[in-house]
Amino acid sequence: MTPPPHIRLTHRASIVRSGARVAVLLLGAAACALAQADPAEVSIACRCVEGGVNGSEARWLKQYVVPGYVAAARAQGREVTVKLREFAGSAEQMSQQLALDFATGQGADVAEFDGFQIPGFVDADLLKPLDEVAGPEANTWEGWSHIPNSAQALVRFRGKRYGVPEQTDVRMIFYRRDRFRAAGLDADHWQPHSWDDILAAARKLKALDPRGYPLQVNAGVAMGEATTMQGWLMLLAGTGEELRDGQGRWIVRSPGMLAALDFYKTVYIDEKLGEARTQRLVSGRNRSFTDFQRGRSAILVESNWFYYTAIDPQGDFPIADRDDIVGWAKMPARTPGSAVRGQDFVSVSGGNSFVLNPHSRHPREAWSLLAFMNSAPALRSYQEYNEHLCVRDDVLPPHSQFLRDSGRELLPLTTIRPIDADYEKVSAEIQRMTESVIAGKLSPRAAMAEYAAAVKQIVGADHVVALDLAQGEGS
Repeated sequence: MTPPPHIRLTHRASIVRSGARVAVLLLGAAACALAQADPAEVSIACRCVEGGVNGSEARWLKQYVVPGYVAAARAQGREVTVKLREFAGSAEQMSQQLALDFATGQGADVAEFDGFQIPGFVDADLLKPLDEVAGPEANTWEGWSHIPNSAQALVRFRGKRYGVPEQTDVRMIFYRRDRFRAAGLDADHWQPHSWDDILAAARKLKALDPRGYPLQVNAGVAMGEATTMQGWLMLLAGTGEELRDGQGRWIVRSPGMLAALDFYKTVYIDEKLGEARTQRLVSGRNRSFTDFQRGRSAILVESNWFYYTAIDPQGDFPIADRDDIVGWAKMPARTPGSAVRGQDFVSVSGGNSFVLNPHSRHPREAWSLLAFMNSAPALRSYQEYNEHLCVRDDVLPPHSQFLRDSGRELLPLTTIRPIDADYEKVSAEIQRMTESVIAGKLSPRAAMAEYAAAVKQIVGADHVVALDLAQGEGS
């Protein structure tokens, strides 16, 4: 997720016997090399607060990871303390704090990180490859054999690993079965096979409630990275295109881009199937969740996180009878077979990872902690706190049929964001481009031209490419 792009800081917790028994077996040869005379103090940073944001992760870190690792280290003759720091701010604020910490040689030894930020930190000399910080044992960790290359790509940059991916997400369409039934649509097995199928369903829902806005596809600046992930990349992949071409050049004009912008225009300007104002509010994403929760909207493109966290019966936007009311479908290509790799359907994945502070005073102990956190037993334990899609192929969601099904169906179809130092700046321009269309300020062609100029300034003229458009194509 999802989601979908997070860092969490926690406090001290008591030892859990079961965690300790498992932990002794997990440190392996790497941990054996860590014997030391003086106690080592290491810390974990993540964006979580027990009882607040990402509270389940805070509980897992406090109740399982910290006591389990401390006990395992002690069993091997090493005295270690682990400090946890809780951070309640936004992901962007946490990223800024990490940048400041790493630039000044401060901060936690192990920090949660969104992989798409790695290139920027590396180019600013704020991150080092795992094996440079922890030593060669970081390359021989048993976990790598259980993490597919597609997931390892989330933390790879220029051929080096900079972290360990922990969980991932997929994106799909959620829909409200009750509203579909009322509109005479297939409420139990709806699966669109083209963008036209999505629009056709939205039109029927609009006819049922002419003042409503049944369709939500993220757009605009206020939605931030959710616009790029849940909106733009899902649409662009459906045209068979990605952000860059095979030579790594950023595509700044193309038939696929124009088709995606025209789709936004149809939804938000021409037919008002979605509410443009919501996309532009600072609280717009939460409002879109509330609209879906209350049935004001009925079709929402989102991360799987939305289902198992946001609208969970105990979530922030609870739907008590969620499993009966809410269905999900794969996001279709613009037309069958027109998506990336010739696919009929698409998804986009991000994911949480953890990195090592290059200034850690105990880098090998920090690596040993990181390896413990991402061992199969530890991550199976985490599933009991917060069921999710884990990147390890030997850790499956234990209870949620939704997660099992969506992971099985969508992970083989998924794409990821470019691991590129310029990505964040380009993503911001994508958000501006979509906003100019949904606000009615620019036509799709004019918005694409502004995007082209902005990206050319960011990456340089030699690193962009403009593809030919058919005459008369698009708006």
